[in-house]
Amino acid sequence: MNENASSRCELVNMDHKTLVALSMVLSQVLVFAIANDMECIPGFQQKIFYVEQPSEFTEDQLVLNVQFNDCSGNEEVIYEVSNPDFKVEPDGSLIALRNITEVVRVLFIHARSPHTDDMAEVKILGRKERHNSSKNVLKVPRHLPFLRHRRAIVAPSISIPENQRIPFPKIVGRVVVSDRIPGSKIRLYGKGVDQEPKGIFRINENTGEVSVTKALDREAIPSYLLQVETTDENGKNIEGPVDLEILVIDQNDNRPIFREGPYVGHVLEGSPTGTTVMHMMAFDADDPTTDNAVLRYNILRQTPDKPSPNMFYIDPEKGDIVTVVSPALLDRETLSTPQYELIVEAKDMAGMDVGLIGTATATIVIDDKNDHPPEFTKKEFQATVKEGVTGVMVNLTVEDKDDPATGAWKAVYTIINGNPGQSFEIHTNPKTNEGMLSVVKPLDYEISAFHTLLIKVENEDPLIPDVGYGSSSTATVQITVLDVNESPVFHPDPMTVTTKENIQIGSQLFTVNATDPDTLQHQSIRYSILKDEAGWLYINPLNGTINTTFPLDRESTFVLNNTYTALILAIDNGSPPATGTGTFQITLEDINDNAPYIHPTSAYVCEDSKDLAVVILSASDRDLHPNSHPFKFELSKQTGSDKAWKITQLNHTHAQVSLLHNLKRANYNLPVTVTDSGKPPLTNNTELKVQVCSCKKTKMDCSSADAPHVSMFLLLLFSLSSLYYL
Repeated sequence: MNENASSRCELVNMDHKTLVALSMVLSQVLVFAIANDMECIPGFQQKIFYVEQPSEFTEDQLVLNVQFNDCSGNEEVIYEVSNPDFKVEPDGSLIALRNITEVVRVLFIHARSPHTDDMAEVKILGRKERHNSSKNVLKVPRHLPFLRHRRAIVAPSISIPENQRIPFPKIVGRVVVSDRIPGSKIRLYGKGVDQEPKGIFRINENTGEVSVTKALDREAIPSYLLQVETTDENGKNIEGPVDLEILVIDQNDNRPIFREGPYVGHVLEGSPTGTTVMHMMAFDADDPTTDNAVLRYNILRQTPDKPSPNMFYIDPEKGDIVTVVSPALLDRETLSTPQYELIVEAKDMAGMDVGLIGTATATIVIDDKNDHPPEFTKKEFQATVKEGVTGVMVNLTVEDKDDPATGAWKAVYTIINGNPGQSFEIHTNPKTNEGMLSVVKPLDYEISAFHTLLIKVENEDPLIPDVGYGSSSTATVQITVLDVNESPVFHPDPMTVTTKENIQIGSQLFTVNATDPDTLQHQSIRYSILKDEAGWLYINPLNGTINTTFPLDRESTFVLNNTYTALILAIDNGSPPATGTGTFQITLEDINDNAPYIHPTSAYVCEDSKDLAVVILSASDRDLHPNSHPFKFELSKQTGSDKAWKITQLNHTHAQVSLLHNLKRANYNLPVTVTDSGKPPLTNNTELKVQVCSCKKTKMDCSSADAPHVSMFLLLLFSLSSLYYL
């Protein structure tokens, strides 16, 4: 390690008292060096001072000495300190005006005279800052000449308060050039001069005086780093560039702003004193290292101001809002409103009278807890319901002092006695909180004319530990059942019977049976048919016997899935009469009563076709298997000269009609018979019309076909066959 590095390490490890003393000595050395090495530079000869934070600043205590020189004799110099607890004497002595125990982080000293003004910063170090600050004290700015070297350009940093007033431009500092070459010029450039934002600073190319042309805004740009160089008459660089740092000194020109609103806090009723409700935080755009951005919070107004005007307190530094009243006063049910509004103030300058103020509204909601059980408004409720009817019969009313928007108010009802058949249910009306007691299974007057239910009510949320449900949370409901004329009931329902279709007209199918539930009344029952779409049925009104009036047809459109359905009425002689309805279902068994039929019944073929297949026939039958397929296909017999056709069975339901040889163009009627598999079987004779046409390429011409051609022998056989099956 070389000598310079070793010395630097020793300096960094010095204790804080030596560090502060060294800062003061170094400032004097730099001032002496500059004074003896170059011409006067107006302003503070040292811009930043470091002072140890004592346990207390005592009244009239000398803190440090500052060196200010306006290069014109220092006449009429005025000093201003950012903290009113300190002042600077005309000789540059910074002293305390009172005993100060609170922490002070930084001071700004503004000195001005008719010839110049400048700003210096005094940083007051705590324990954690002492080590790092030693490097800053020993760090000589690049623009100051070190003791071992002389430099032609000296550009000391310049501190300018923001928001200065007119007139402009103002001289704010000077760049010093030693050993000046005659005719040379001093040039200033960088952001703020010839780069955006342009024209804020300029320099006198002969004297080196630096001027600012308008007011600065630290919140927009806190500092500028410019470059200074000297050039000859042709603009060629002689020396430089050298950095010129311009610092914008903060002024308290920004009010605190609450920008995270709306601010809404919740606290449970009965909470202990000191319960934290919410946190308020404001933002100040000023320099956070100065008192300009040190905020203090205060509650200006509370609305409403009952039961106490000071229900809440805000920590002036942290912004935490806490309760300050006893839990008994924080009772939601006794408060005039469960919501409070606080006007909260944030003031900078650590809350001093000169500080700027920002305000916001904090809304605090007193949340409910379940400290009041629901109570029935009556011990006994009465209800009347007709037998056989379902639905709500009575609403049970309760009172609850808790918040209607919470589960601490919402009621839950339970039937705890008197409902063995589960004929009753109770539900909560979500709007009124009433218990809606309903009949879900029809009641029977003849079984029981009276019912007594015991109902309890609770909240959705559990009660707090020291509160319980009392006798007012149960109630009795007395229910009276009214007798009505009930409808007769069929037994069984539906009523079913199975029979073959096409049975003899007048056949007896079934005898219905209906009984009257009104066993205490002696009433007679008459029967009638309500629905019989096909008109097949008759019922005896006295004994309920059902007979047929028309053949039953399984293939009818009124039959669905082999079942015919009718509706039967049973009517008593009560006042007014009551009617019961029963369903009567007839399942029809199939018989072979439908002959099969073929399709299609016409076909076309080309006269010179090499493919002699004409058409594939399909057979259908409205009856069910085994009264339908397999089907048998046949052609009437052909004579030797007329033998030109054949039919081939393909499967149970299809057959192929083909030519034995080509025929001349004409229309042919071919008798085809198809027979089902019923017992006895049924046969259908169908005439298949085949048209032999002239075909050229893809076009078929049947317009010139001859008249229908049928051999007399085929027609004779077809006629005899038809007569046979009749």
